[in-house]
Amino acid sequence: MRIFFLSGLPRSGSTLLANILAQNPGTHATATSGMLDVMFMVRNRWDGLIEHQAMNEAESDFRKRNVLLGILAGYHGHVDEGIVFDKSRGHLAHIEMLEWVLGDRVKIITTVRDIPEILASMELRWRDASRKGQVEVEKENYIQMQTVQGRSEIWMRPGQVVGLAMNRLRDAVMRGYSNRIHLVEFDDLTAKPAETMGALYDTMELPHFEHDFGAVMQTTHEDDRVHDMDLHTIRRVVAPIEHRALKVLGQKTVRKYSGLEFWR
Repeated sequence: MRIFFLSGLPRSGSTLLANILAQNPGTHATATSGMLDVMFMVRNRWDGLIEHQAMNEAESDFRKRNVLLGILAGYHGHVDEGIVFDKSRGHLAHIEMLEWVLGDRVKIITTVRDIPEILASMELRWRDASRKGQVEVEKENYIQMQTVQGRSEIWMRPGQVVGLAMNRLRDAVMRGYSNRIHLVEFDDLTAKPAETMGALYDTMELPHFEHDFGAVMQTTHEDDRVHDMDLHTIRRVVAPIEHRALKVLGQKTVRKYSGLEFWR
């Protein structure tokens, strides 16, 4: 089994990309995966066990790596396809751990998009969800969530969905891992999908596959009630999406968050 990693900014097409990849019969693409978090927890707890503290350090590290590798393999042990794309926004933050466990350079496909368009998409998802209930983040930030500007500011915080993902990508670049990251621009994926997928296969050093961009079946499923908003339902037809930030957010908010696409 060969494993690649899928990451990216929210509302930038990672779920769409996973389901396009899943059309390839030799490929398995996950919904948002918990594999990395399980590895992260085991790594963090390992040295706290007195049995491991009493062990020779080299032997402890050897066993730790074997266990982490076993988690990675076992998590996808049910998969018949030879290639796995494991999706998690956390991959960019743990490149060192993944490379130590795998003993090789990782390749992380990372979807990106204009920041105002991401915020506009989040805003529209919030409006849809707010018809029937209150999203969790609003309970803690009720006053600030009363305006478009306030909601955008919250989502851009370092501990919130957009800000955290941006910081992880920025830090991975600052740590010198640009050559591990294959960027997929949302507008490229939706406007010229064949060319975009061809470039992806070239970077991953995989044989090309002829995808059907007019009928993308959703094979990854997530219960978005845990997020309070529908964030992972895709359109079946891959087509350009109208830019809506100015209309949805207003000029002031668009101006505030324009030009933050540092990866360009």
